[in-house]
Amino acid sequence: MGSNPVIWLGSPVFPKAARAALADTQLRRNLRKATHTIRDKRARVVSELPDWEALRQAGAAIKDDVLSNLDTYLERIEAAVTARGGVVHWARDAREANEIVLRLAREAGTDEVVKVKSMATAEIGLNEALEAGGIRAVETDLAELIVQLGNDRPSHILVPAIHRNRSEIREIFRREMTEQPVSDEPRELAEAARRHLRRKFLSARVAVSGANFGVADTGSIVVVESEGNGRMCLTLPEVLITVMGIEKLVPTWQDLEVFLQLLPRSSTAERMNPYTSVWTGVTPGDGPQQFHLVLLDNGRTEALADRVGRQALRCIRCSACLNVCPVYERTGGKAYGSVYPGPIGAILSPQLVNDMHDKQAASLPYASSLCGACYEVCPVRINIPEVLVHLRAEAVEAKGRTPESVGMAALGWIFADARRYENAQKVGSLARHLAPSGRISSLPWPGSKWTSTRDVPTPPAESFRMWWRRNRG
Repeated sequence: MGSNPVIWLGSPVFPKAARAALADTQLRRNLRKATHTIRDKRARVVSELPDWEALRQAGAAIKDDVLSNLDTYLERIEAAVTARGGVVHWARDAREANEIVLRLAREAGTDEVVKVKSMATAEIGLNEALEAGGIRAVETDLAELIVQLGNDRPSHILVPAIHRNRSEIREIFRREMTEQPVSDEPRELAEAARRHLRRKFLSARVAVSGANFGVADTGSIVVVESEGNGRMCLTLPEVLITVMGIEKLVPTWQDLEVFLQLLPRSSTAERMNPYTSVWTGVTPGDGPQQFHLVLLDNGRTEALADRVGRQALRCIRCSACLNVCPVYERTGGKAYGSVYPGPIGAILSPQLVNDMHDKQAASLPYASSLCGACYEVCPVRINIPEVLVHLRAEAVEAKGRTPESVGMAALGWIFADARRYENAQKVGSLARHLAPSGRISSLPWPGSKWTSTRDVPTPPAESFRMWWRRNRG
């Protein structure tokens, strides 16, 4: 059982949250438009590369090498960062990571930090921990800023405010900003955000970032983005604190080359990221003069021990799987109840929690139709359907003896004997008299768990076995 799991966001378990999301027609329109736009653009830029499949295979192989030799690469990056003037901190869980960042911010004498978009800091609930310690965290990524100002929750890994349209964003900015946008045109909204953030950048003493990659050989940290706000955070403040999951390593710069081709095409559907920031330790007189790297475990070591589930740690947070998932498209990210939504969240969050007795964790592996679209687009070839089925088995095992398991055992006993199976078919065929329409729409418990969301076709008067015996002897 994980000592400090992923931060759950307070949603009901997935089936209940999904049912509520399906009733929100505006949400579904917003999601459909956004996901279809991104995935269509991705398909075009991916088709330009004749070696795309070779790149995917290379990305998966590099990640598997890192996971198989993680201890070696972690020691290597610690030595490299330290040699270049940085300080490395090790955090076993969210509590330790938050305590480290809070202590460093206090030592810098600040009551406000600017933040680069980071899934790792969202995972550990850093903003809430800093606020409890008297320090305000200001999100500088435009979509994250929209979510923060709207007292909202992210619903997408790459585009946290994907569930908002322009009119909704304009109302949030009008309510929360001193200099309000004059219209809901994208240019006006971006300009309002720029004016709001400029003052924060120029006055900030401490910045907090995540990391897309860490190069073990040199100790270099890489952040890719599309807006340039991250670049401001990474260069202007005196102190830079980076929180990075221990799985984000690549061995060498040559390995990094593979991911700088895979990530932009899979995430923003661009040939390259507009801003790729790389820094190595501290450079006297240039940029932050203190650099702290917090290496975060928070359940990753437990996930690494699972030979099937560990492939989720290959994830480079591109969100391609979200954009093709029919379940995500209809329910949105909030229904998953975790900072990691969509197909990757359905396999990553339960493993980081490492407790299938947790109802939220146990519900997520079922948030899929197992269509396999996510596996087809994943740039590092994570077989998400395989892991989903694996985690479903763990969830069933954790439940122990239930009415469902008793029913399945009874069915197994019937199916194991041809005579019992045929007799059950004959008895079942009598159910057709209960529903002349050909469909049963309501059954008593436990059958109601099925008919609450779908009909049951009535059994035919004659089974296939009976028909075969009568016609073919």
